[in-house]
Amino acid sequence: MTPTDIHNELLAGRIIKHLERRNFNAHYCANATEAIALVKSLMPKGSSVTWGGSQTIREMGLTQQLIDSCDYKVIDRDKAVTNEEKRQCYLDAMAVDYYLTSANAITQDGVIVNIDGRGNRVAAITWGPENVIHIIGMNKVAPTIEAALARARNTAAPINTARLGCDTPCRFDGVCHNCNSPQCICNYVHFTRNSFPAHRHTVILLGEPWGY
Repeated sequence: MTPTDIHNELLAGRIIKHLERRNFNAHYCANATEAIALVKSLMPKGSSVTWGGSQTIREMGLTQQLIDSCDYKVIDRDKAVTNEEKRQCYLDAMAVDYYLTSANAITQDGVIVNIDGRGNRVAAITWGPENVIHIIGMNKVAPTIEAALARARNTAAPINTARLGCDTPCRFDGVCHNCNSPQCICNYVHFTRNSFPAHRHTVILLGEPWGY
């Protein structure tokens, strides 16, 4: 194990204790292969599943493996073309057995922080799907809520605006301007302090630095 591997495992163990105190199910996986296997083991075959706009779960290959396996009833929002099709996917997501997502940041004491442009992702995290599974790279750990929010606004958001081609100030200089742009992706700021009902949420902390 590298020094980074040792640090991640130790820090993850501390965060997991806090998450369990907050009624989350919590796990640590050293790499994407382990995480994908764990996600599959948590979801019975035949379950309905979809996901939010997470680059983490796409880049690590999770979504494609679920589609290719044919073991699940997948609502693949990535195939939606029209606004009407996208909206229907967002609505259908509220009734799935499992909703997959990541996070913009997580604090060392287990608070998950997300910002959202449309609000569909944080809506599903809050209410609707029977189960929510968060796959969060250790690169997203912050010491405090303030630091987690700063990471979401100043790291995740500018990168995502570049990915999406948004016409926002942060896209052009990489810094949050607390803007009110029509294309702002920071319209909804969301904190998940506890899992309610207990154990509805599962957090998988990932030793590799996936996502933004």
